[in-house]
Amino acid sequence: MNTVKRSFLSCGLLILALAFVQCKNENKETQTLDEDTTKVDQEVLKEDFGTTPDGEQVEQYTLRNENGMEVNIITYGGRITSLTAPDAEGNYEDVVLGFNSLEQYLEDNPFFGALIGRFGNRIANGKFSLDGEEYTLAQNDGQNHLHGGEKGFDKVIWTVEEAGPRMLKLSYVSEDMEEGYPGKLETIVTYTLNDDNSLDVDYEATTDKKTVVNLTQHAYFNLSGDFSESILDHEIKINADQYLPVTENLIPTGELQDVANTAFDFREPKEAGKDIEASNEQLQRAGGYDHNWVLNEQDSGMRFAASAYHPASGRFMEVHTTEPGIQFYSGNFLDGTLPLQYGEGNYEKRSGFCLETQHYPDSPNQENFPSVILEPGDTYTSKTSFKFSVK
Repeated sequence: MNTVKRSFLSCGLLILALAFVQCKNENKETQTLDEDTTKVDQEVLKEDFGTTPDGEQVEQYTLRNENGMEVNIITYGGRITSLTAPDAEGNYEDVVLGFNSLEQYLEDNPFFGALIGRFGNRIANGKFSLDGEEYTLAQNDGQNHLHGGEKGFDKVIWTVEEAGPRMLKLSYVSEDMEEGYPGKLETIVTYTLNDDNSLDVDYEATTDKKTVVNLTQHAYFNLSGDFSESILDHEIKINADQYLPVTENLIPTGELQDVANTAFDFREPKEAGKDIEASNEQLQRAGGYDHNWVLNEQDSGMRFAASAYHPASGRFMEVHTTEPGIQFYSGNFLDGTLPLQYGEGNYEKRSGFCLETQHYPDSPNQENFPSVILEPGDTYTSKTSFKFSVK
């Protein structure tokens, strides 16, 4: 009996020793991994993306669904740096314009992949009034205020509140009078990658003082997967019977114009390049498409807003949103000075397009537009979904 007890005791001690060694090895592996790359909840990959000149650390998170679709997001500007989608043969390629390094994002660039706030799009003359008080903003687009100012939400470090296998929740607190906007605005943006190959972007914001808010996502898409190619062969559809004509400064005139029998009619799929060079004052003012479309069925919640199809690859993207408008931008100001993320060459004119879901540009100054005012005690909410498939 004593022999049996000793055998059990020896086996127990051996098992404990092996467990201790294994635990030490696992801890060592985790520590080594944490030095540069950390797994969060198994499938979310977190890695170092660089340090700002102010010494702030920037991280990149990779979301991945069961199909192999991947989305990379950095904490600087909450930017989507890449997003892969399948073509008709099942090949996943990046379809979002971006850069390889933080340094390139820190330099002047056209808001590649960024979260935009406090106010997406333009505000005329950088001014608006609330309750008789005038607020002055930066004029960073000629006479206009654009996309939140000199240091909008695209240029700040967002805090990671939660990271899961297919979800990333970011937050940012914009202090009272930051970039000239009243109120301390607390914002949460949640990215969710679903197994149907859709990427949801949910926005929430609260304020302690009456203010204006208009948040959006500024990804540039090229469904060909080859960023040296133009997007003019993409077939665009926009669920809107009207759009907003603009002045020479690209500020809405206040008129809602029917798209019927104009170059702005995308109610049925049409190549982006079909009418883009037409003799049309609106197209000439913007150098192509850079206008807000007045989406149909505005009071019906989440609904179809637009789609893009690239026939050669078969890639198809659908945009659904709760927002009243969408800005179709055909990459008119890309000028060949920014380096491609892959291979040699630069991002040339119209090598990417944007479908920015939003409230209308210059809404704080135009009473007939849907309100962008947020009151203390209320919560701003908005949702947009980008779904990828093939046909």
